[in-house]
Amino acid sequence: MEQYLLVMYIRPSEPLFIPKGEEKITFDIPPEYMSDKYQPIASRILNQFENEAQVSIPVKNIALPDLSIPLALGRHDTFSPHIPAHRKMAEHLINLFIGMRTVEDLISLAAYCRDRVNPMMFIYCLSVAILHRPDTKHLSIPKLTEVFPDKFIDSEALLRAKEEAKIVPAGSRTPIEIPMDWTGTNADPEHKVAYWREDLGVNLHHWYWHLVYPSSGPRKIVAKDRRGELFLYYHHQMMARYNTERLCNGIGRTRAFTNLREPIKEGYFPKLDQAVGGRAWPSRPANMKLADVDRKIFNVRVNISDMERYRDAIFEAIKTRHVRDTEGKIIILDDVNGTDILGNIIESSDLSPNPSLYGDLHNNCHTAIANVHDPDHRHLERTGIMDENATAMRDPVFYVWHAFIDVIYYRYKDTLTPYTTQQLNFPGVSIKDVRISTPTFNPNTLGTHWTRSDVELSRGLDFFPGGTSILARLQHLNYDKFSYTFTIQNSNDRELIGTLRVFIAPRLDEKGQNLPFNEQRKLMIEMDKFTAKLKKGQNVIVRKSTESSLTIPYEVTFQDLNNQNTQSQEQFDKFNYCACGWPQHMLVPRGTTQGYPMDLFVMITDYQIDKVNQKEPQGCVNSISFCGLKDLKYPDTRPMGYPFDRIARQGVKILNEFLTPNMKMQQITVRFNDAVKPRQKDS
Repeated sequence: MEQYLLVMYIRPSEPLFIPKGEEKITFDIPPEYMSDKYQPIASRILNQFENEAQVSIPVKNIALPDLSIPLALGRHDTFSPHIPAHRKMAEHLINLFIGMRTVEDLISLAAYCRDRVNPMMFIYCLSVAILHRPDTKHLSIPKLTEVFPDKFIDSEALLRAKEEAKIVPAGSRTPIEIPMDWTGTNADPEHKVAYWREDLGVNLHHWYWHLVYPSSGPRKIVAKDRRGELFLYYHHQMMARYNTERLCNGIGRTRAFTNLREPIKEGYFPKLDQAVGGRAWPSRPANMKLADVDRKIFNVRVNISDMERYRDAIFEAIKTRHVRDTEGKIIILDDVNGTDILGNIIESSDLSPNPSLYGDLHNNCHTAIANVHDPDHRHLERTGIMDENATAMRDPVFYVWHAFIDVIYYRYKDTLTPYTTQQLNFPGVSIKDVRISTPTFNPNTLGTHWTRSDVELSRGLDFFPGGTSILARLQHLNYDKFSYTFTIQNSNDRELIGTLRVFIAPRLDEKGQNLPFNEQRKLMIEMDKFTAKLKKGQNVIVRKSTESSLTIPYEVTFQDLNNQNTQSQEQFDKFNYCACGWPQHMLVPRGTTQGYPMDLFVMITDYQIDKVNQKEPQGCVNSISFCGLKDLKYPDTRPMGYPFDRIARQGVKILNEFLTPNMKMQQITVRFNDAVKPRQKDS
């Protein structure tokens, strides 16, 4: 019965009693569960739609909990988990959903809430609950593109999709083409990387990551192992990838928003509809300045001076290597737990040891930027896309702000003692050769190109004919599948297990000069991490790009998973928690047509030191680098980003000087083909 919860994702602003999906599923709800405006004619409405339904799901009448807190947000308001008041509303509803004794009771409560609670908050809270309840966590949550296509697809294209749905017979419909340059032109240098920022998979990934790692809620779902450290490392990896993309396009690394009172040079015009507001997302012209936000109607208040105070308190904690909790107790920021504590403070999750002192820096700035166009709500404008996890990565200022989060991250990391060669080495094990093989390319060359893929829209088009497919066709970056070959010598007299750590990074800076080690390490993009058995003597290990520990399969982003009732438990696991991973098609930076020079770095470390003593993971294990393992500890004892998370030991100026025998660096080229190619099937 739990799979019927997923029906609630279909056309989320449409009343629940209207039949949903190809199966014409409806919920047989008690009349008193209908919203107030329909209750006077409840019997007529229910009879009307009951005749259309092919499947009817019974909803029992239960004693309802107090819902006044989540109902305080209007149906057509914009929901944002960055806003403290909204987080409290969501936390309350998540607790209620998780606390329901049975799935049947959860369906009843969700059925009552669905047509009353703000739709975006409802979907967010139900998704978090489904992911974390033991009796529903196997369910595969529909992609947000199918639930709220307004957050991803051009408004004009959605109008054309609705026309198709209304007029064109199902068998004659063609996918709606989404042009590449629908938000701007290259007259704005920032638009040169719009294909990356606006990528559907990248934005889905960001939204899903924050479902798996919510900042508020029951402690058992917030207090995941090394959560704060992962928040900082995950967002740092975003910055490394984005800055590499910028270098490939000749526009240099993004600046950091270190001065909260300076103009925001970057403008952005999203051209999207707000999914529940009935209005377009507001635009932000270039060179606007932050102001104190005071939107009483939405209970949103952000003070710039408070943010500066929080920033200074965090910098003081880094300088002194300790923080103070709410009782004044000192907590040392040590080499093992310091990054984790700092990450929880910066994001201000429920795990922050002292929210009053260290505040809500990360979320507050998202909200201040999102409301820069109308901070006191005098023009009755809605909040901007920076306040929504599903849309924030589209905006260039997201990376300007997170470049500053990276400044904080490295200010702390650079206080740590550099790794010695003894700490880096794997005695008796050395890497002799590393190479990349890509069909039709020379060795050590990666290829990228464009691909067109389809996404389903019909489940998100409220009040339009249902039961038939409506597709949008997107052009996006993709890469030619490749494999690594590692030649490793084990000179010990016994078999060993090693952890292979694979990174790539740009070789040159904006001026075409070789990057010094302490700059290049900040651009190291994690590509893979996996274990391998090492027999005595020489070992040749081959690893496919599609096996990366970061990515999810292509089908998770683009394939419609509507027919979930035919999937096995193993498939459910694959497409649920793994939806948190980085999109497969965005694994490789774009490169350039002439060939972009990068360094491939590989290190093998001792698995006996790396391993975490815990049970074997079940289900999804193919996106662990960014998402960890479900219900288990993060499966690596080393700091995230190791060995590039600290400054180099004395005497190391370039990457080659950093190498120990268990490391290898190989120069590679990333060559971009400005053509559309069909997708290669994963082998």
